[in-house]
Amino acid sequence: MSDNELGTYLRTWREAVTPAEAGLPAGPRRRTPGLRRAELATLAGISVEYLTRLEQGRDRNPSAQVLGALADALNLSLADRMLLRRLTKEGDGGDPLVCAAAPTLSRTARPTVRAVLDHLEPAPAVVVNWIGDVLAHTAGYARLVGPIGLFDDERPNLLRHLFTDERARSAYRDWDRVADDLVARLRHGVPLRDPHLAELAEELTVTAGADFADRFADLTTTPRRTGSQHLDHPEAGSLRLLHETLALSDVGQRLIVHLPADQATAAALDRLNGRRPGALRAVGETG
Repeated sequence: MSDNELGTYLRTWREAVTPAEAGLPAGPRRRTPGLRRAELATLAGISVEYLTRLEQGRDRNPSAQVLGALADALNLSLADRMLLRRLTKEGDGGDPLVCAAAPTLSRTARPTVRAVLDHLEPAPAVVVNWIGDVLAHTAGYARLVGPIGLFDDERPNLLRHLFTDERARSAYRDWDRVADDLVARLRHGVPLRDPHLAELAEELTVTAGADFADRFADLTTTPRRTGSQHLDHPEAGSLRLLHETLALSDVGQRLIVHLPADQATAAALDRLNGRRPGALRAVGETG
């Protein structure tokens, strides 16, 4: 991983924001569709020389006022602003809450969480740790993803399966969007110097290549708590699913629940689970 995450983040956003989005005229003969350093510096009220030092990693401790001005000039969302601050703290080494050694990576779900899963049956639900290892799941989840190979691995991991198993690539019609979201969650939910993150990122950079590496290098994509997936299931057919993610932040885990987005999916999941139609109810249509 780069040791200049803050500079990369600023430069990536500067190159992504068009002059029109920043309220500036495009002008002739631009080398890049994004903002020039001079333009961003002017909008943020700082010198070009200082912005250059930030982007090149020669200054890693900008003030809160400078960060706020840059965020305003780039029109960053709240999530992007929080990441900007986090990258600054990590780059400077000055935030013990962010830069402290990572806790022991959880490998099991506590009994109360498993009890929650029992009550969620037959809905597909899974508990994962911060790098996507599957710790516990409902029987409904096993019936959903088992046929596309997730549990063929002795230690199933959502990212490893998505990026390296051809069955996952074939099953998810919106594979690119699912991949974007999983990598963004990995990038934003884990301290950048976490050794478990580094190990998984190195593995997938080798085994999945640019599909993973390019996404991992992109700091501008933020994860969503809710979303949708379109899955071509080998047994249940076409499934349109919504998912909701609940954070178990004290143990670095997430509970992900998949719900049918339409009545056809609800009926298909009921058949997959051997239940009479109506056991699961559709939440709503996806876009």
